[in-house]
Amino acid sequence: MAKKKPAEQEPIERQLWKAADKLRKNIDAAEYKHVVLGLIFLRYISESFESLHDKLNKGEGDYEGADPEDRDEYRAENIFFVPPSARWSYLQSRAKLPEIGTDMDEAMDAIEKDNPSLKGVLPKVYARGNLDPTSLGGLIDLMSNIALGDAKDRSADVLGHVFEYFLGEFALAEGKKGGQFYTPRSVVQLLVEMLEPYQGRVLDPCCGSGGMFVQSEKFVTEKRGKLNDISIYGQESNLTTWRLAKMNLAIRGIDSSQVKWNNEGSFLNDAHKDLKADFVIANPPFNDSDWSGDLLRGDGRWKYGEPPSGNANYAWIQHFLYHLSPSGQAGFVLSKGTLTSTTSGEGDIRKALVEARLVDCVVNLPAKLFLNTQIPASLWFLSRDKANGKYRNRTDEILFINAQELGYLINRRTREFSDEDITRIADTYHNWRNPDGEYEDVPGFCKSAALESVRGADYILSPGRYVGFADEDDEFDFELRFTELQKDLSIHLNEEIRLNNIILDNLSKVVLDE
Repeated sequence: MAKKKPAEQEPIERQLWKAADKLRKNIDAAEYKHVVLGLIFLRYISESFESLHDKLNKGEGDYEGADPEDRDEYRAENIFFVPPSARWSYLQSRAKLPEIGTDMDEAMDAIEKDNPSLKGVLPKVYARGNLDPTSLGGLIDLMSNIALGDAKDRSADVLGHVFEYFLGEFALAEGKKGGQFYTPRSVVQLLVEMLEPYQGRVLDPCCGSGGMFVQSEKFVTEKRGKLNDISIYGQESNLTTWRLAKMNLAIRGIDSSQVKWNNEGSFLNDAHKDLKADFVIANPPFNDSDWSGDLLRGDGRWKYGEPPSGNANYAWIQHFLYHLSPSGQAGFVLSKGTLTSTTSGEGDIRKALVEARLVDCVVNLPAKLFLNTQIPASLWFLSRDKANGKYRNRTDEILFINAQELGYLINRRTREFSDEDITRIADTYHNWRNPDGEYEDVPGFCKSAALESVRGADYILSPGRYVGFADEDDEFDFELRFTELQKDLSIHLNEEIRLNNIILDNLSKVVLDE
């Protein structure tokens, strides 16, 4: 008798998500994410701490005579010190007790006291009435079962991946509100793959939960670069989201000391005023009308025109440019309306940007990529020096890419790019930009447009205006398709006649009282 093929096991992060979601009960996703993500973070820092603690205990080699409870030993190796009452093994032993919620909150407090960089970051939500101790204990047991493999130095990668996956799932669960802290992974990956931030300073002045930084570091690692070759700078105005960013970066071992929070935001209180970045990567709020534009009339950042007080789109563009070094590049998401708008002087600013030879590439995105809005979106790529020696001179050209037909639906409301989609778009840009690239226009997908052509289109930057239509399939059988449509129409007409006859028959049976 043939053996039954074993079912393919789900990835650990998906199994964990399903199990954690079952324990949610009466807590909404917006609140529950802090409970779960805080536990993943605590598991991570405990694993890192205990790994070094074991080495210090053994006292071999460089660790001879070391004190395993000396906080300086951990600081020297960039590892968070975890006090005894906050260690995972201790909390796991108390998971079934009714006071576990209080224990967890006290553990988070204790960690913050011993690690100033985490001050005000960790969630203290575990003793709240709507999180019953049994569910919390179940979550602790669940997080204890994360398979880290044999080597403890893999813990950051495994737990970091789980943390990132959970961020995305919580964003999906929250819907519109979730998009405020999370940019879809495939969009972030596309931005990073196109910009290629191998080394230098990377800035995101509206950084959300830090996905741009995580992906940038991942890109450098995968390309066998050195993580120390890039440094990150960020700013976030939402305190809750900033806390998620700090945890997200810490779990990856990424220095987040220059990721700042203030409630005024980047326009009113620029935390990195003097920074000139090599790369700006961002997903600012779409069409933000509440950006305090009236308070910033005549600001020095508005070199290419005064942005309208009722829409921050062109303020963001100029804020990004202000922070770019002389050879810097920017890649960011904006609503598709920025490509065509002429209201309140936006058309004049766009013209000035084009004439200053700053616009390098524009990508038209498909619908349903973003969780928090149905507004159509685009990617902008700006370059301070399009004639620089690193790439070919493309001063009087702009590349337009129409990616509207790419991506696939992961559910009824949400679309993602596949890895193949990302590679196709990024390779198109690199082949166009790089001196040794083999670029060709593809009707319906990409077009390298001369500046004169953009002037002739009144500085409209919609890719559809330039790429044209895809070549028709030579094998398309018009006669066969026409016959099929006629057949479908006949079926629908016959069904309509049948239903009308039933209605008329039923109406004839109705007796009206006189």
